[in-house]
Amino acid sequence: MKIVKNILISKKILLERKVRTILSLSGIIIGVCAVIVMVAVGKGTEEKVVSQITKMGSNLLLVNAGQVKIIAGRARQVKVVTTLELKDADSIRNEAGSVKYVAPAQTKKLQVKFENLSTKTNVVGTTSAITEVQNYSLAEGRFFDDEEDRGLRRVAVVGQTVVENIFEKQDPIGKIIRIGKVPFEVIGVLSPKGLDINGMDQDDQIFVPVRTALRRVFNLTYINAIYVKVKDSSLMDQAEKELSSILRGKHHIKDDKADDFTIQNQATVLETQKESSKAFTLLIGSIAAVSLLVGGIGILAVMLISIRERIKEIGIRRAVGAKRRDILIQFLSEALILSISGGVIGVIIGIAVSMLIAIFSGWPLVISINAVAASFLSTFVIGIFFGVYPARKAALSDPIKALQFE
Repeated sequence: MKIVKNILISKKILLERKVRTILSLSGIIIGVCAVIVMVAVGKGTEEKVVSQITKMGSNLLLVNAGQVKIIAGRARQVKVVTTLELKDADSIRNEAGSVKYVAPAQTKKLQVKFENLSTKTNVVGTTSAITEVQNYSLAEGRFFDDEEDRGLRRVAVVGQTVVENIFEKQDPIGKIIRIGKVPFEVIGVLSPKGLDINGMDQDDQIFVPVRTALRRVFNLTYINAIYVKVKDSSLMDQAEKELSSILRGKHHIKDDKADDFTIQNQATVLETQKESSKAFTLLIGSIAAVSLLVGGIGILAVMLISIRERIKEIGIRRAVGAKRRDILIQFLSEALILSISGGVIGVIIGIAVSMLIAIFSGWPLVISINAVAASFLSTFVIGIFFGVYPARKAALSDPIKALQFE
């Protein structure tokens, strides 16, 4: 009963000093809210990245010409080289038993025009297998086939961003666009895919037959990438070894020489991205947690001021029989009510803000139960940690000196 009575008295005292109480609560509220929001954003980012990579398929290998390094989770080509050709893609398709689909690709950003409108977009020379390898689908029309590729047909499949930029409200199917100075007939429109893991717009590109692109648009004899989809994720290591063996043989690379190509394993990229996202979440969560400490210091300051203002009250209570333990519990109760109340309000606001961010950004909402629980538990620990010193100081006050205090 004494504890309940102390809580009621503490509540009354805190409500009498509304401004001070609100200022004390604000530090804890902001701290808890920041932790929940920052962790939710970090977890949402991680889930978005994983989702984007998974959509492409974890059983995907990417062969790049030359040496490619992973910097901050992104692939960076060391220099432009000309070591990959269409016949390399054909060799992989014919000789690698673990491979299901192979799609060669050469990409370049070019000016594209339709009537009076133009845009600069990625033009990708590839084959129809790219739809299977990278999980593309069509909103309307069709994709070009291998016969059109071999016949150097000038046909194109455009992304939604390209449609918006140069066709306005017109139906693009059957229209003639100019890629550079070469006319192409639009035969299909890709379904929207949004941004990739590097923040690039996957809808801002045009697919054309690779042989047409090399001969009539790029004037090249080489490609810069080969996309390979493996039959099963359990065969990834085997496929990687097969690709390396095939390409080293075709390129006549001696045993003591380094590869003139780089094979990227999508599963490895996925793990790297997940680790980066986790590190980012931990970092921003730790930074946000500092504000909880600041909130605790605020409670400490308010309680010390409160003791100084109520020193005479402490003396009177001691004079009429209150024990030091009663004074200690009284002030500790006030600190705990402040911290726990701030924690509850902070959790509610943090979840609400996270939901709003998810709604307006379009990113997945991931409220971490662990972050909520840890934040709330932290407020309890902060209440005790920063409340014990002022409570003990009040309890140890000399009742005679307290009564004489002015």
